[in-house]
Amino acid sequence: MRLNLLGLLTGLLFGLGLLLAGMANPAKVQGFLDLAGLWDPSLALVMAGGIGVALPFFLLAKRSSTARLTGEPMQLPSSSVIDKRLLLGSAAFGVGWGIGGICPGPALVLVGSGILDGVLFVAAMLAGMALFSWLERR
Repeated sequence: MRLNLLGLLTGLLFGLGLLLAGMANPAKVQGFLDLAGLWDPSLALVMAGGIGVALPFFLLAKRSSTARLTGEPMQLPSSSVIDKRLLLGSAAFGVGWGIGGICPGPALVLVGSGILDGVLFVAAMLAGMALFSWLERR
């Protein structure tokens, strides 16, 4: 029960942060990604703040073999290879983020807010995940 409550509170805090920072607003995100037009650099500060807060915890996690709160094994990436799959996946994510102005975290916030764009995005995201899983099994 404690872990579920901790996860709920963490998710609510994350969602609130996304809303306050404007990252759940596709127009604001597209303004940030529009380097050739009316570029809005404000989300860069949000990202820098997020990295600054998270980095010490990631460094601690790399030194530990178990998660501090749950006692479960850490599941950090073991490979640092930059291969074709990673580059194609990153490009697909970036293009999708640029076109839609939505990425998975903010999409869940939009679903929670009852916004149709978020619902459509999450449905498409789940369909893409299912397609990827199916292709991997083949």
